[in-house]
Amino acid sequence: MARFFTPDVRRPTGPGPERDARSELFQLVVTHFLVPGALRAPGGERSERFVALVRKLAVDDPEWTAGLIGWLRSQRPMRTVSHVAAAEYVKARTEGPAADGPPGRSVVGSVLRRADEPGELLAYWMARHGRALPKPLKRGLADAVTRLWNGRALLEYDDATSGFRFGDILSLVHAVPDPAKPWQRELFRYAVERRHRPDTARPPAAVKDLAAHHALLALPVAARRAAVLEPGAVTRLAALGLGAEEIVRLLQGAVDAAVWEALVPVMEPMALVDQLCTFDRGGLGEAAARGIAERIADPARVARAGALPLHYLGVYQQTPSLHWSHALEQALGHALALVPRLPGRTLVLVDRSASMWSMLMDGSRLTKADAAAVFGIAVAMRAERADLVQFGSSSAVVRFRPGEPVLVVLERFVSMGGTHAAEALRERYRGHDRVIVVTDEPLGHRPGDSWQAAPAPGPGAAGTGAPVYSWHLAGRRSVRVPEPGAPRHYAFDGLSDDAFLMVPLLERGERGDWPWQ
Repeated sequence: MARFFTPDVRRPTGPGPERDARSELFQLVVTHFLVPGALRAPGGERSERFVALVRKLAVDDPEWTAGLIGWLRSQRPMRTVSHVAAAEYVKARTEGPAADGPPGRSVVGSVLRRADEPGELLAYWMARHGRALPKPLKRGLADAVTRLWNGRALLEYDDATSGFRFGDILSLVHAVPDPAKPWQRELFRYAVERRHRPDTARPPAAVKDLAAHHALLALPVAARRAAVLEPGAVTRLAALGLGAEEIVRLLQGAVDAAVWEALVPVMEPMALVDQLCTFDRGGLGEAAARGIAERIADPARVARAGALPLHYLGVYQQTPSLHWSHALEQALGHALALVPRLPGRTLVLVDRSASMWSMLMDGSRLTKADAAAVFGIAVAMRAERADLVQFGSSSAVVRFRPGEPVLVVLERFVSMGGTHAAEALRERYRGHDRVIVVTDEPLGHRPGDSWQAAPAPGPGAAGTGAPVYSWHLAGRRSVRVPEPGAPRHYAFDGLSDDAFLMVPLLERGERGDWPWQ
């Protein structure tokens, strides 16, 4: 299991903001946990500090802490972090006297939004605090079970690999079926039987998706394909809650172009994006391919999917077929609208040294150079005012116009020799409110380099010098943050779509402008 980062924290000297417990906790979650898989188990300096701050603030400032915890769950990569925070909120408030505030039951409920999450939170609690479950935790889990569980949830998440089976959870929390869902009592009974007597358990007819799944499963594998291809079959199955993923699993490899063409209408846009290479290998017809391209490029669907530009760039580079290139380029452009805006003036420095032409990750066709440039373009295009600069042995401004296609601007980037980041910063810095650097070498890695920007008394800088945010693409996913009283240089290793969120969140945290209030 992945653990909290234990970063190498630089300790530069100089002026900078002091942090109270709320600011420290907020900075901790943004800088260390706003990445997929940042927290799976307790342990390590950062995780223990996180737990200590949550428990302190759950008692001292429960309204603020409950707001933070609910907001954490709204940020996709921090789902597990929100579970830990909710569990520790309950623990702190059941151990001793606490001020009035949101009850633990509601806080637990606020972070459980998917059917497998009651089991995840329960697994964390028992690993850290043992088998005794306080009432607020039990009731919050029971509320979530009643709200989230249906036949499709059981099919998708209740199997032998689960840490806690649905039947186990029901036995622990004593969830009462929702009277408005008359089929739920039968579902709960079946979940318990399926856990303890799998050979004799039979899905209830009242839970139609379970019954449909069971009927399809009862067919020989060779006959399932024909059943799926019957006119309207996929639509009927989707209406019952059986989506493309469940149908593909049931077919056990008997998936060809005809099956994919039947499944495409019930697939979500991002599922389509992630299956483009499969569609190419499967030989989809031209009409089906055109329909997929139209859905991928639809701006409303791009907005609902929530993927940011780097995801589309990675798929664009990984998918050689010309069927999809224009649609992916359009989707990438629409995804710019999801990149947070930065107020004031921003200096964006993009490394174009020779070493940036290696791949961003193993097995990818996306180079560090292109990932860094598209990240920089997206930030600059969405900023209120931005100077976009490429650098190597020297530096040069990259011109762009609002609304220009991102991949057109990308063509203006060139190879520029060695990595001279600090020199580019000193040459191009003109009182900007912030500096963003994307490179494959740590900023200021050479003797004598100065990575702190010159003092900048404008809005956002408060006379202390502009904050510097740097991403080091050759690193192994660590973080370096400024200590209280130090210059504001935040250094991150690795680059993903989540990087777009960090700068505005950190700056809101510095102002005490909490995103959930």
